[in-house]
Amino acid sequence: MPTLKAFIFDLDGTLIDSLADIAESINRMLDARGYPRCEKEVFKQMVGDGMEKLVERALPPAVRSEELIKVCTEEYRAQYDLLWQEQTRPYEGIVEMLAELKKRDVKLGVISNKAHRFTVPMTEHFFSAAVFDHILGQRAEVPRKPDAAGAHEMAAFLGLKTEEMAYVGDSGIDMQFAKNSGMRAVGVRWGFRSEAELLECGADVLISHPSEVFDLC
Repeated sequence: MPTLKAFIFDLDGTLIDSLADIAESINRMLDARGYPRCEKEVFKQMVGDGMEKLVERALPPAVRSEELIKVCTEEYRAQYDLLWQEQTRPYEGIVEMLAELKKRDVKLGVISNKAHRFTVPMTEHFFSAAVFDHILGQRAEVPRKPDAAGAHEMAAFLGLKTEEMAYVGDSGIDMQFAKNSGMRAVGVRWGFRSEAELLECGADVLISHPSEVFDLC
């Protein structure tokens, strides 16, 4: 097995606990349109496939249409612009783990299905711009995870092979993404999805605390 030279991370549910701000932003959009709110816990299953899919899942089934989803996605983005710093915080141990990996000269990156326009400023806000070597959010011209395109883009930027990289995430999509691209699939138990989902989707290893990544170096 190749030596790992880079750790690439999912953002929501892996590096940061952003559920409360996502939920409130969606619910304010729903409030404004007179639709029922969604309970915070259901968002654990609704996030991970990009903003339009999140909005589609939050809207009442009877009103979902392509046009309405697009309009409501813009309304959600406007709310999220205002709220993403309110309750979102890094998970315990994440900041220290990243600092130690930097000391060890391990390359660090982020690949998220969250829109690029949020992924970059949020990552830099919570961890400073100097921590990560490269940050990739969802962009229209690049297929979303679990398509391997983002992984190959990251590997090319870092000058590495995907086999020299681990992908750390909290969802089945993240594990499928890692397997599709040849990265080592590292599932975290503290995120939004279940241990069973991570294992079913191909996790090579599960970790319960950020410091456990050092055992993989």
